[in-house]
Amino acid sequence: MRPSVIVVNWNAGPALLDCLVIARADATETILVDNASSDDSTAAARARYPDVRAIDTGANLGFAAGANRGAQAARGDVLVFLNPDARAEPGAIGKLVQALATTPGAGIAGGGLVDAAGRWQPGAARFHPVAHLLLDTTPGRLATRGRSAPHVVDWVYGTFMAVRRDAFRQLGGFDESYFLYGEDLDLCHRAAAVGLRTIHVPNARAIHGANVSAAQRFGLGREAAVVEGEMRFYARRGQLGLFRTVAACKFGTKAALAAALGRWQTAAACARVTRACLTGGSAE
Repeated sequence: MRPSVIVVNWNAGPALLDCLVIARADATETILVDNASSDDSTAAARARYPDVRAIDTGANLGFAAGANRGAQAARGDVLVFLNPDARAEPGAIGKLVQALATTPGAGIAGGGLVDAAGRWQPGAARFHPVAHLLLDTTPGRLATRGRSAPHVVDWVYGTFMAVRRDAFRQLGGFDESYFLYGEDLDLCHRAAAVGLRTIHVPNARAIHGANVSAAQRFGLGREAAVVEGEMRFYARRGQLGLFRTVAACKFGTKAALAAALGRWQTAAACARVTRACLTGGSAE
């Protein structure tokens, strides 16, 4: 199966060049969607890699809309979405695509993630709001951290995600009402509703950086933005009240503990999440 790698960029800086190195080597084509970056990162990528197909959206459309633009232009059998602050390891794209092709009923596959020091990062999660909030945590994931074989999960992170092109079209692509965060959860949930399985492929690894674009846009509010995207998802499914209650208790407790330990930045970030849980949440 021929993979098309799609990278949506907004001010990712030098990380974008690193992202494209392996993507170009392991994919049939690489498509760079630029969401009106102002840091010359896309210009630098074009200059260094003239074989990359570049699409200028003319505005910061968000990840979901930008990814859809890239998917519309792609020619491959599999669409591989890779964050500009992530760098797939050599051969990882092939492993992800192979697992997707050989797993019966699979429509979506997510790769394993590590940080720059090689430390494990989460790449998959659960649908149910309580299970997601209480079990998709460091202790709750201990049992699965050692897995290396592809396995079925509820949903995978869009950081490094492969979707069969026919499945992506069947689902209508990402829901563009999600600007950033929640669109991967939503896509996998809609896939499950039509009988498509989502798998996690831990040995198809990408090195994930420090959320360059999101950190610029949201700062300490990044975690709050993540939760707001999830609240949109749960609001549409009649589970917002449950999610809001559990999330507010969870992050309120984390904020209080962080403050007691003098970890003021963590406390401030968790406090923002708590406020978002209490005041936000919309299906629109």
